[in-house]
Amino acid sequence: MERPIGVTILTFVAVLLAFINGIAMLRFLGFLPFLGSLDIRTFNLWYALLYGLLAYIWAWVAQMLWQVDPQAWLFLAVISVFNLCLAFVVLVTGGSWYDVNLSVIVNALVLIYIMLPGVRGAFGRD
Repeated sequence: MERPIGVTILTFVAVLLAFINGIAMLRFLGFLPFLGSLDIRTFNLWYALLYGLLAYIWAWVAQMLWQVDPQAWLFLAVISVFNLCLAFVVLVTGGSWYDVNLSVIVNALVLIYIMLPGVRGAFGRD
C-alpha cells in the first residue's frame, strides 16, 4: 500500500511526541533535571505514569501510521475532533483565542488532511 507524504510527516510528528513524552516521564521519575533557571529534579509517580502512557500511545500511533492501518486514521480523526471540542469549551468558558489558537489550527489542519479522498483511500476508508 502506498503511503501519502503527509501520512509520513504525521508519523514523524507522532514519533516526536512519543519522544517528548518519554523525556517528560524520565523527568518526573527524577532521572533528568528540568531545564531553565532552576536546575531541579522532582519525583511524581502519577505524572510519570501518565507521561509514560502518552509516550506508549504516540509510539503505537506512529507504528500504525507507518503501516497505514485504518485504526490510526480513526484515532487521528477522533483525537482531532476531541481536541477541537476542548478548545471550543475553553473559548465558551471565558478563555481567549490566544489560549487555543495553535491547538485549533493544528487539529483543524490534521482533520482536513485526513479527510481528503486520497488519504482516506490510502487507509481503505472510501
